Amino acid sequence: MINREDIFTYVKEKFNTEPDYPWFKHPDYAVLRHNGDGKWYGVIMNVPRIKLGLSGEGRVDIMNLKCDPELNGLLRSRQGILPAYHMNKEHWISIVLDSPFPKSELYDLMNWSYNSTK
Repeated sequence: MINREDIFTYVKEKFNTEPDYPWFKHPDYAVLRHNGDGKWYGVIMNVPRIKLGLSGEGRVDIMNLKCDPELNGLLRSRQGILPAYHMNKEHWISIVLDSPFPKSELYDLMNWSYNSTK
């Protein structure tokens, strides 16, 4: 399990990225952007579980990352990985942050997303 603060610490140290909160209507939605051109490489959202097809009540933090389309199907077969919420489902995935998906693999996917969106 990983939380927002772990991610924000990692991207600050690795990419010198600060989260951006561009939506007044969704003040908890954080966009991770490249410093130079502002391109997105990640989005963290707090979404109702029901909208994701997950059991239980309430909301859950997810992170959208760009993903190699060849790995997309394989990754989505793993617990904690979903088709991208509100993004292109061929090129992006959503990771449920309170899932058992390994933190080290999430960091690897963040690195890939960052590098592929340069």
